[in-house]
Amino acid sequence: MLELRNVSKVVGGETHIGDVSLALDHGTLNVLLGPTLSGKTSLMRLMAGLDVPTSGGVFFDGQDVTGMPVQKRNVAMVYQQFINYPAMTVYENIASPLRVAGAAREAIDKEVRRAAELLRLTPYLDRTPLSLSGGQQQRTALARAIVKNAGLVLLDEPLANLDYKLREELRDELPKIFAESGAIFVYATTEPHEALLLGGNTATLSEGRVTQFGSTIEVFRDPVDLITARTFSDPPLNTIELEKRGDGFEIGGVRLSLPERLAGIADGSYTVGFRPHHLTLESPVAGAVPISARVSVTELTGSESFVHLDFADRRWVMLAPGIHDFEAGAEVQVFIDSRHLLVFDAAGRSVAPAGKAD
Repeated sequence: MLELRNVSKVVGGETHIGDVSLALDHGTLNVLLGPTLSGKTSLMRLMAGLDVPTSGGVFFDGQDVTGMPVQKRNVAMVYQQFINYPAMTVYENIASPLRVAGAAREAIDKEVRRAAELLRLTPYLDRTPLSLSGGQQQRTALARAIVKNAGLVLLDEPLANLDYKLREELRDELPKIFAESGAIFVYATTEPHEALLLGGNTATLSEGRVTQFGSTIEVFRDPVDLITARTFSDPPLNTIELEKRGDGFEIGGVRLSLPERLAGIADGSYTVGFRPHHLTLESPVAGAVPISARVSVTELTGSESFVHLDFADRRWVMLAPGIHDFEAGAEVQVFIDSRHLLVFDAAGRSVAPAGKAD
């Protein structure tokens, strides 16, 4: 198990990591999700031993490794900006950690060819990295991490430079590869949909702090606060301030009834959030509330449309299946299904779980 106990990192009076505690088990996939500069890379560097925390401790299988340099830890790390040895062939790049470990020639060859086949590198084993494409160079760095059989594998946005098809294939394969090895697998990304595709566990980060950690699907469905909900929403979470009176919220002259899970909340002001795919052009269920909004702009992606809407001084985004070429300024009727509401109090804390609807 990798444990971070009240870890902080302060540089020049600026807090990069603030009081983070995490426990990551062997054989698990753990996603660090947050925007650029949220602290993902800084946290990984502390996990690896590349940096030492200002306060708190790092423990691996019960041993305090806080001051132990990375060279003495069984860690593999792959960055978005891949690092390979330019004078070595792809084969030798992949084999390098095994040679350092003193593995037998036959074992090295077997592991290198297994990793090369997995990452579609077999035709390039005799070439040098500089003769490869950026994606092939990144795959070489990934293969080297795979054969190292490290106890802790840190991947810092490693698929960003790969083409779409290979990226999707590796998202599916990587968790299986490292789960089988028993390694602790930590994967940093800025993309909520990538966290959902990878599964496992997710820690959401904001300004150097972990706002929530747990099963990826549970963090997505039941964010503990508004910051986490916004971190785990792309396109951005739609929000509006509403008054709760009796059994519902008042919105745009109509009443938005409360689902059963919210029945016990007190009357008052709340921030209500819902994700873009929960704003629809047709009523998904009986009782969904129709709202009239004005189109600002429509973005077409081919299979779906992102419709930007103005409502009550708010800009919302609706993710609608298919092509919808609305003119700017057009009035459209959209529906909100109260089953999917995320409701937060004045301090931004969730007042009730979102339930199983996603």
